[in-house]
Amino acid sequence: MRNSQLIMKRDSFPKELDLLLAYLKLEQDELSHGRQQELAIDMDWDRFIQLVRHHRVSAIIYNRLKNANHPWIPTNVLEALRNEYNNNVFRMLHLSGEMESICKLLAENHIHALLLKGPALAFDLYGDISLRTSKDLDILVDIHKLDEVNKLLLEQGYETEDIIQTLLNSWKWRKQHVAYFHPRKRIFLELHWRLNPGPAKEPSFNELWERKKLNALTSYPVYGLGEADLFCFLVSHGARHGWFRLRWLVDIDILTRRQIDWTSVSLFLKKYQLTMIGGQALKLASNLLGTPLNNEMETMANRSRAGLLAQLALLFINEKYDLHSNPPETIASNLKRYLFAVKSKRQKLLYILNKFYPYPIDAQTLPLPKSIHYLYFPLRPFLWAWRKAKDVLT
Repeated sequence: MRNSQLIMKRDSFPKELDLLLAYLKLEQDELSHGRQQELAIDMDWDRFIQLVRHHRVSAIIYNRLKNANHPWIPTNVLEALRNEYNNNVFRMLHLSGEMESICKLLAENHIHALLLKGPALAFDLYGDISLRTSKDLDILVDIHKLDEVNKLLLEQGYETEDIIQTLLNSWKWRKQHVAYFHPRKRIFLELHWRLNPGPAKEPSFNELWERKKLNALTSYPVYGLGEADLFCFLVSHGARHGWFRLRWLVDIDILTRRQIDWTSVSLFLKKYQLTMIGGQALKLASNLLGTPLNNEMETMANRSRAGLLAQLALLFINEKYDLHSNPPETIASNLKRYLFAVKSKRQKLLYILNKFYPYPIDAQTLPLPKSIHYLYFPLRPFLWAWRKAKDVLT
């Protein structure tokens, strides 16, 4: 491996984050233990635990530390991690039971479903649902089955406040899922019809179903994405969120170590314009977690643009902000620029063209009969300008 070509600047990382990364590395030896002991000197352990929680890696960190001979780790730190681990075990068992029930219900109604994350992904990657955290179930179905699945979920007691506001059927590609919540079971569920929000090219549900992989977690057969599709999904998901949780990179580290058909992965990445973010993910995993890269992976990771995108993501990894929950203005501004930078040229063009496609707010600004909704296309720039002017005046 040409390590000199894979080095990124990470001088600004606090020692608590460096220690967390040291424990997340799969390969552990005397040298790495010495480095961990050195980092532990004058460690802010409260901050360390906060970072573990923020990056959603408490389960895997506790699993690696519980039997390790690391006397420099305070007892209260291990106790806090043990409590997090135990709580996660119960949560994942609860989710697993519901996951099996929902998949069985859909199958009995002749509806194919693919599990994207949750306990199924934990079992697929780690072989143990206790080693990965998850707060909800993510289920992908064919877009033509959405009404049927929605009806079944409501009959099971799920509720949703996701009202799809749409104009000219734009919801089909602008959105990717609807969120549900079961008030009695306290379970969140996301019903997907796309892997990622559009506009972007991605495989059809039928293509994904043909390449599906049986998951052996439950007695009733449930299915997830095939490994090449899973890699593409995980890198696109992580890139879209700025990799601000290390859990997503740990997933990449685990998956990359398998005997994957990298020819298929490369073809899929190229077909769906994900090559650069695939390289970004591999570069980050290699640098931060010591993920070994073969020649094909190195070629992808060593591209200059992949390196630039990886460097940009370090900002969000280094900051302890949830990018979904109103981060500071400077972080939000950096995220906006980053999200445009990770797009391919074609995706950037589609993104710009998307701005000219009518939004539901245009119909609120100027209601028109459905028969002439096509007029929102030429009217959109004027309606946008009207709203901006109105905001300035108020």
